[in-house]
Amino acid sequence: MKKNKMMLVAVVATVLMSCGGGGGRPTFGDNEYPVDVVATQNASLQSTYPATINGVQDVEIRPKVSGFLTQINVTEGQTVSAGQVLFVIDNETYQAQVRQAQAAVNTAQSAVNTAKLTFDNTKKLHASKVVGDYELQTAENTFLSAQAQLAQAQAALSSAKEALSFCYVKSPAAGVVGTLPLKKGALVSASNVLTHVSDISTMDVYFSMTEKDMLTMSQGEGGLKGAVEKFPPLKLQLADGTMYAYDGHVTSISGVIDRSTGSVQLKAQFPNPEKLLKSGGSGSIVIPSVADSAIVIPQRVVMEVQNKKFVYVLKENNKVAYTEITVDPQNDGMNYIVTSGLKVGDKYVTNGITKLTDQMEIVPITPERYQQKIDEQAKAMSASDIVNAIKK
Repeated sequence: MKKNKMMLVAVVATVLMSCGGGGGRPTFGDNEYPVDVVATQNASLQSTYPATINGVQDVEIRPKVSGFLTQINVTEGQTVSAGQVLFVIDNETYQAQVRQAQAAVNTAQSAVNTAKLTFDNTKKLHASKVVGDYELQTAENTFLSAQAQLAQAQAALSSAKEALSFCYVKSPAAGVVGTLPLKKGALVSASNVLTHVSDISTMDVYFSMTEKDMLTMSQGEGGLKGAVEKFPPLKLQLADGTMYAYDGHVTSISGVIDRSTGSVQLKAQFPNPEKLLKSGGSGSIVIPSVADSAIVIPQRVVMEVQNKKFVYVLKENNKVAYTEITVDPQNDGMNYIVTSGLKVGDKYVTNGITKLTDQMEIVPITPERYQQKIDEQAKAMSASDIVNAIKK
């Protein structure tokens, strides 16, 4: 018995739900249709734009020298700090070059020391009139040449050390390691991308607006700079449909229009304290706005035919007119903001529109009375009536 009662409740609920929409209508055996009056109200709107997500700093990691990859010190998704060694490239050849350059520096330093002793001694002899000006100038030139050779050797040593340091590939910034396409033992060069390091503490989110929307906004706010400063807080809808917990703000607007799309790119920044957002992800930017004194009607009262929208408007003699309307392209998924076709004071049919035809005469009732009739009919339905209704 209890099970049958539960089934009965479920069936009644299903019948009521089917009667609540704008298209369906219970069978009352009369010609009464609910009619509402057009009024104005403040409406919350939201504009949605596809977006791509990048770390505030997304760096390609490439080697500066060629060689075999001997160490991979990180894993994918690992958090690293600036200066941390990520990879090591075979460096035996570069170490040998450093030792060779160091030996050249030592040799050049010895030559400088010897030339300095000779120059100093020649200066003393020249002061005593033992040697002439020629010998003194020769000794000085030899000393200066030795110093130049030492500087050259030191520069070569610095270059060799720098080349050796390039064998230790370090992270240029703090962030998160991306994929690791190459394995230990691979021969790498500057053409290879070893990985990416993304700073995801703050995320750059890129989206585009049409040229028309951008012009309207910038003219109203005194230029692009004013538009950026007065841009409302943004929300981010993630790929799974959920809304991100933190608001973002527009930081820059491109000054160039994309000729292929006729759109302007904007960049917004969102905080990412929980590291939920990942570089390379996607989502949708949601820009909320408010329309003052707007005509708002439920979407369920609107019929759409060949991309045109229509409502049934009650005219004289209680006849309905199949009336085309235009609506704002942005909506909340439940209501439309009507931009033309309806005016304040007009009356429109709210339920049963699929059973209406143009110039059909009806008996208008209030939406409250309509709901009351639904409730009364539901109470009067017996279990057998419901079963028969389901069979039909």
